[in-house]
Amino acid sequence: MFNEEASCGGFYDELVPVINSLPYRFELIFVNDGSVDRTQQILESILEKDRRVQIIQLSRNFGHQAALCAGLENASGDYIITMDGDGQHPPRLIPEMIQLAENGYDIVQTQRLDDEEKSSFKKRTSKWFYQLINQIGDTKTLPGGADFRLITKQVLDNLLAMPEYHRFLRGMVSWLGFRSVVIPFHPEERLAGESKYSLKKMLKLGSDAVFSFSLVPLYVGLSAGGIFFILAVIEVIYVLSFWISGRSAELTPGWSSLMFMMLIIAAVLMILLGFIGIYVGYIFQEVKHRPVFVIKEKKVHPNNQKEQSEEENL
Repeated sequence: MFNEEASCGGFYDELVPVINSLPYRFELIFVNDGSVDRTQQILESILEKDRRVQIIQLSRNFGHQAALCAGLENASGDYIITMDGDGQHPPRLIPEMIQLAENGYDIVQTQRLDDEEKSSFKKRTSKWFYQLINQIGDTKTLPGGADFRLITKQVLDNLLAMPEYHRFLRGMVSWLGFRSVVIPFHPEERLAGESKYSLKKMLKLGSDAVFSFSLVPLYVGLSAGGIFFILAVIEVIYVLSFWISGRSAELTPGWSSLMFMMLIIAAVLMILLGFIGIYVGYIFQEVKHRPVFVIKEKKVHPNNQKEQSEEENL
């Protein structure tokens, strides 16, 4: 949840009838990703009436992937389902997801299907992104894959053992390689408000995906350098042919062509150095071992807190 004061109550009201109809014991973990509106107060009012609820309030907005990780690290169930709190991930799929897990699937992944007639910048860029990452990456990522998924406790344990600072959970879950199945779904309309996923956040997620799962950008710069080295050799041979044949007087210095080659070579070097710089920056952030998120406060139902204290005393 990030600034979802207008939708978190409605989301809870849609979710509860679904899980109440199932013969399982649920815990509901709401992650407040640094909201500055009344999201926290509304979640606390939900907590007062439902002892299954746990609230994790982060100290600031750490981003979508970090907030998901905060929930995952505090989950204790045999099956763990992650979903956004804006209402676009339909709770009605939860029974089918659990049934597939009981049939032996370790990962039940959902795939977002947008209307064909719907044309938007986000839809087009998402399509291009998945085409790019699947072409250059070592791990195949499901096009339209959402962070609405079910994973088993075994998958969760292995996922939490991956200590990356830059998280792209869709790629990380796919990389683990457990048995998986896909459920396509058409997203619901948001319960209220607008998407908080800005262009800047989408670009950051895309860069995390590309530079975490592929070395192709380095190979691009290296290949470009190799091509221009071959062209340079060809030009040397061409110039030497004039000297060998005694036609050196025909050689006319070309200032424009020389500058063109210098600019091209400089551009290739700068691009390659830029890619190297990004990878070094990622390494720098990894070796600092800073936490992916910081929890400001955890809240559970008073009855659960009392029972937990009694168990610790015993």
